[in-house]
Amino acid sequence: QVQLVESGGGSVQSGGSLRLSCVDSGSTNTPYSMAWFRQAPEKEREGVAALVIGGQSVYLDSVKGRFTVSRDNAKNTLYLQMNSLKPEDTGIYFCAERSSAPPTYHTSALLLPSWYPNWGQGTQVTVSA
Repeated sequence: QVQLVESGGGSVQSGGSLRLSCVDSGSTNTPYSMAWFRQAPEKEREGVAALVIGGQSVYLDSVKGRFTVSRDNAKNTLYLQMNSLKPEDTGIYFCAERSSAPPTYHTSALLLPSWYPNWGQGTQVTVSA
């Protein structure tokens, strides 16, 4: 059974950096893709960054050049390095995982919540002006 546990959230000032981690315990196989989502109060959950394990990465336009997603396969850990943080980056950040993929799909699906069946509990990120 997949269990995802996020950590690394906190409070920082605008322009600061944070690195989020998501440990994947319980999986017996390397997942197909993993992603970071965030949800601000009274807003829908949005995809921030996704990684096809061993393949491409995709990002929300507003975080390109500032955020980097990566995975340490030996540690079963997904990371999100967040630099030049802005107040609009504030929210609860969730890690998500999908074990396999259909034969064909559009890349944009990697940033859709509906793509992922497995989710962590989230970690709060607060960026003050």
